Amino acid sequence: MQIGPDGCFHLTYCSKIHPGCGWEELFANLKRYGPALKTRLAPEAPFGLGLRLSAAEARELLAEDRLAEFQDFLAANHLYVFTLNGFPYGDLTGPAVKAGIFAPDWQEESRVCYTLDLIEILQRLLPAGVEGSISTTPLSYKAWITPGDSAAWERITRNLVQVTASLARIKAASGQLIHLDLEPEPDGLLSTSREAADFFRDWLLQMGAPLLAAQLGMSSREAHQCLLEHIQVCLDTCHLAVEYEDPAAALNTLAEAGIRVGKVQITAGLMVNLPAAAGLREAVVRDLEPFTHSPYLHQVIGRTGDGRRVQFPDLAPALPHLTAGLGTDCRIHYHMPLFVDRYRGLASTRDDTRAVLGLLKDRGFSSHLEIETYTWEWLPPDLKADLLESLHREYLWVLEAMRPDS
Repeated sequence: MQIGPDGCFHLTYCSKIHPGCGWEELFANLKRYGPALKTRLAPEAPFGLGLRLSAAEARELLAEDRLAEFQDFLAANHLYVFTLNGFPYGDLTGPAVKAGIFAPDWQEESRVCYTLDLIEILQRLLPAGVEGSISTTPLSYKAWITPGDSAAWERITRNLVQVTASLARIKAASGQLIHLDLEPEPDGLLSTSREAADFFRDWLLQMGAPLLAAQLGMSSREAHQCLLEHIQVCLDTCHLAVEYEDPAAALNTLAEAGIRVGKVQITAGLMVNLPAAAGLREAVVRDLEPFTHSPYLHQVIGRTGDGRRVQFPDLAPALPHLTAGLGTDCRIHYHMPLFVDRYRGLASTRDDTRAVLGLLKDRGFSSHLEIETYTWEWLPPDLKADLLESLHREYLWVLEAMRPDS
């Protein structure tokens, strides 16, 4: 749905929230929830959908006449697709996705092929005059790349240049602008805005621009601008908060490097203040225990009393350290419902989310907004509610935060 002055922002939710495996199951969920949300939120206007497709689902959708059938469904229900989530490559229904969510990384040809499939799908689905976005991994999982491994960075850069060349050819042929948006995440190869800016400067532009210029027969300056147009950043507000990044400073870092924000994922994480008293601290940690049952990684970053940073790759291994008193506060990469401010002894980073949306209203730094609370299935029982009702409440929270006077 289009919101803001003159409908300048496109807002959707990400279909990653729907459990299941295979295109037919995903299509059934889109049929169930898309029109119902439109009826509640935009009965007289087109309503956007954000697709998350695995590699297998993308191939299914491109086979036979499935894409034409999906286009007919969109047209009949006044729905449209402007963004895809191309981060998770595989099935998300397994018992332990964990670091596998980053695989294959951008060193692998399979990641390139998957992304090119997504580009073909989005190219055929995009409404006229609307740009398209595809969010993707932060290149790799940081633990998989040895510091100083220039060969890995070179492979990543070459693969991104290959995708950029395809995107540039599409724009030249049809006028459609589609950008691939790298999504910094805690423990990703790109974790912060500074790491993203460093990658663009040191690799994508320095090495990538001459490669792209040679492929497309353009000048180095034209290749430089082409890379910045087609490779952008997906700003996830939970990830930003978990890294303790100041939103305005992060946006300034990206802007100074010439990097555009192709998509904002509107999310909130867990935030914990750890009491000094052992008994109170143990009670707070007990409140965290139900959140360890999810199959996803839930990275933890905290601070000690003297300002030192402490970090854990997942929530479960962090709990004993938090119980022992390591740190005064921490933030956890666990997507919480936007409308939940507190849960027992735990808080939410949604004030950071609201701050990003405030800057968005002032600066207009992106036009694509995607609600991406994908943890519904794994929330503690007393936080679970009807999914349609919960999605509706998330939209209402975002619409309130995006009001000009809020």
